[in-house]
Amino acid sequence: MTRVLHVITGLEHGGAERQLALLLRHLPVSCEVATLTRAGALGAEIRRSGVPVHEIGMRGNRDLGALPRLARLIRRGRYDVVHTHLYRACVYGRIAARMAGTPRVIATEHSLGEGHIEGRATTRGVRALYRATERLGSATVAVSPAVAARLRAWGVRPGRIVMIPNGVDAAAFAFDPARRAATRRRLGIGLDEPVVGGLGRLVPTKRFDLLVDAVARMDGVRLLLVGAGPARDALARQARERGVSGRVVFAGATSDVAGALAAMDVLAAPSVQETFGLGVLEGLAAGLPVRYTACPALDRLPPGDAPDARRLPSDAGAWTAELARVLREPRDRTRVPPAVARYAVAERAAELARLYRPGPFAGGAEPIRERAQDAAT
Repeated sequence: MTRVLHVITGLEHGGAERQLALLLRHLPVSCEVATLTRAGALGAEIRRSGVPVHEIGMRGNRDLGALPRLARLIRRGRYDVVHTHLYRACVYGRIAARMAGTPRVIATEHSLGEGHIEGRATTRGVRALYRATERLGSATVAVSPAVAARLRAWGVRPGRIVMIPNGVDAAAFAFDPARRAATRRRLGIGLDEPVVGGLGRLVPTKRFDLLVDAVARMDGVRLLLVGAGPARDALARQARERGVSGRVVFAGATSDVAGALAAMDVLAAPSVQETFGLGVLEGLAAGLPVRYTACPALDRLPPGDAPDARRLPSDAGAWTAELARVLREPRDRTRVPPAVARYAVAERAAELARLYRPGPFAGGAEPIRERAQDAAT
């Protein structure tokens, strides 16, 4: 069986990290994981599932000592494929794989935004290092057409890019009333209280400040923010200033995203920059109405595929009015829209497994066509 080492920067709870954990359960190959930094809570979960997780012990972005340690791990493991995820892991992982003589190196680009990559500015130096190390690999996977376009703009040859969207396990997010009640009790939320939810890293580009303002204008509505990040203190201060500290719940990062979604009545995603919009799809899988500002995963789908996912501008008044309206409507949480099935994780895993086979991308002889594009058009 094909043996694959996935290399990722870290394994705390985040979109790319959760996507990797999900894929590990569906890829029809033998997988191990190397994390440059700490394994974290998600790494522990992956280990419990039976997948080996190796910690490289990287101390910072410029810890060059991590490179030979990673290369030694790859050489000892004699993996058929090294698959890298996230900027730092892509840079170090491609070099280490080349040093170890790995025949096939695949990278997935999860978080290439407009002017930033994983929260850092895309300076000339960042782009140059990315381009230089990208050439050491066999192929680069873009999770959306937007990411593919940005890679081309950075100078990555189109023939080296294949578009494979993120996957969703719809069954894992199916609405469960008992889970809803248990999560609400744990978070101190009343069973009948209306709840607006936000899911993702607490960073300025997610615009969760709009949700704090919106909830401050509505009586008796709670805001549940699921995620961790540097903007938490600013959001908490904003909630105090608006007099709604008691109605804003900071749940932090969690392994039970399905439970958090079950506890919500509407998922609000006001982020102005997204490379895919995984949280939006997970909300739809949980039977939630979703309001969003940016979601490439839905951009090319027919409107009927996600009838209760609607785009809103970055305006607190618009969010207030729309959320208040949605919370008044009755909801059947067992109905899941067709958009979710278009991103079934088993199909995405099968696409990736085909990339692992020896073939045209080895040596860059000819491009792999964007076989998954029909899933997003």
